[in-house]
Amino acid sequence: MTPPLDIARDRPNPDATDPMAGPALSGSGLAAPDVAPSRRPIVRTAIGLNADGSLRSGKLAGLTMNRAIWVLSWPILAESSLQSFVGLTDTFLSAQLSEAATDAIGGASYILWFVGLVAMAVSVGATALVSRAVGGSRLAVAHAATGQTMLLALGTGIVTAILIALAAGPMSRVMNLTGEAAEAFRTYLRICAIGVPPLSILAAGIACARGAGDSVRPLVAMAVVNVVNVLASWAMSGVDLVRTRIVGGEAVSELVYANPFGANLGIAGIAWGTVIGEFVGAAIVLGLLVRGSSVVRLKRHRLRPHWHTMRRLVAVGFPNFLETLGMWAGNFLIILMVGWLTVTAGAGLAADGTAAAGGLMGAHIVAIRIEAFSFMPGFAMGAAAATLAGQYIGAGSPTSARRAVKRCVIVTVCVMGAAGFLFLIAPREVTVLITGQPTHLEIVPRLIFISGLVQIPFGISIVLRSALRGAGDAKVVMWITWITTYAIRLPLAYACSGVDIPLPRWMGGGVIENPFHDSPSLWLLWVGLCAEILFRAAIFGGRYLHGGWLTKRV
Repeated sequence: MTPPLDIARDRPNPDATDPMAGPALSGSGLAAPDVAPSRRPIVRTAIGLNADGSLRSGKLAGLTMNRAIWVLSWPILAESSLQSFVGLTDTFLSAQLSEAATDAIGGASYILWFVGLVAMAVSVGATALVSRAVGGSRLAVAHAATGQTMLLALGTGIVTAILIALAAGPMSRVMNLTGEAAEAFRTYLRICAIGVPPLSILAAGIACARGAGDSVRPLVAMAVVNVVNVLASWAMSGVDLVRTRIVGGEAVSELVYANPFGANLGIAGIAWGTVIGEFVGAAIVLGLLVRGSSVVRLKRHRLRPHWHTMRRLVAVGFPNFLETLGMWAGNFLIILMVGWLTVTAGAGLAADGTAAAGGLMGAHIVAIRIEAFSFMPGFAMGAAAATLAGQYIGAGSPTSARRAVKRCVIVTVCVMGAAGFLFLIAPREVTVLITGQPTHLEIVPRLIFISGLVQIPFGISIVLRSALRGAGDAKVVMWITWITTYAIRLPLAYACSGVDIPLPRWMGGGVIENPFHDSPSLWLLWVGLCAEILFRAAIFGGRYLHGGWLTKRV
């Protein structure tokens, strides 16, 4: 049996006997009601709020709700954009090498997404526990959660790294990569596996700081990571900087700056640049937590395993892991469909009559990388909503939690709606900013146009999903994600794409022909993917209106 933590060392609540046991919980699972029942009309603030409704503790103490949203969201927006820029940098540099290199990076990005979902599972638990603790002015709990989060992140990071390295060879065959693309895929993935443990620590540390209401220092850390990643990847890859412009309706490329370094490691150099950036980022975040710069502090005695705290982290994070694992598996099947499109269309023209099938994988990933920047505001507002939902519920004010989430949704709708409009009116001009490969320029603009149609419902689903997670409603989020992925997303993508499914030899070989139509097309596959977003937004909206997420205990 694990002994209680020594709270006297942290001094936030010397009368407590169990640092993980908060204030007395009402039957609803909340710390205290917004208005205490009484026979006389007296006014009483929630347990963790000031008289004006602002939070009482943490980095957000004393701020109005709108100010708190702004303080949280703008650094998270910048940080999320920087995180996306890491992947975009790899895609941009690989596009300068060859279409095969882009296909390799594209396929590997889906495998590395598995790393992200493991890190996210740990991060969600950390944000939920830290935000509740800080909102309830229980800093000992927050410190304990931070220490156990770091242990969990390191352990899961090491295990995940081993799995990724071992999967590199088999996955290249599963994804129908051959020749140069297959070799580049294996090289890139095995090198990136080295950076998985520090990446896990980086993500977990950022989650702890966010839960405490500090989103500025994680932004600084990610800015440094990006600078290191860009410079190291460019220097070691040997890629020249080339600009592509549309002149008279045609793409024209010109040399901007020749790479002055002599490394010329190609795809391996891109991977090593990414790994170096992740190690630097992990060191910065650990330094911030040791100093206590983000309110929460990483202390040596909190690094001893404490199973009660660990169980609480896992109780919130594991349903999130299952949720994102289900999403990852579903989207991995999508990437397999893209590979099967290549097999179906053969080496000639794709069935939509426009592009060579061999570049479909790279085009698919380039479009995703571009689209990622459109939903960065949604992720920023979602992260702000998750922190505020957790802190307001921890402070005993579910009404404020609901209002904060609603405001984050409104901002997201406005910003992502504007991004969607840009995708609709200038998709080709946006594409040439990232790639000058002819196949990409032919396919990607149409994919971006399709995604522009659903930016608003996509933003709604992103914010509500994050808010529900932050409130501890992880199991419901998991079921919603699984249902929309497997009952809606995959069937729609398969029906629209027209792809035939090749059977492996151990199943007798052959092909399962698509019963819906015989014209395989990547852009129609995207139509199916985007249609599912409408259903997802509606279901998450229903859960938000239901209000069950307000009574979850973590």
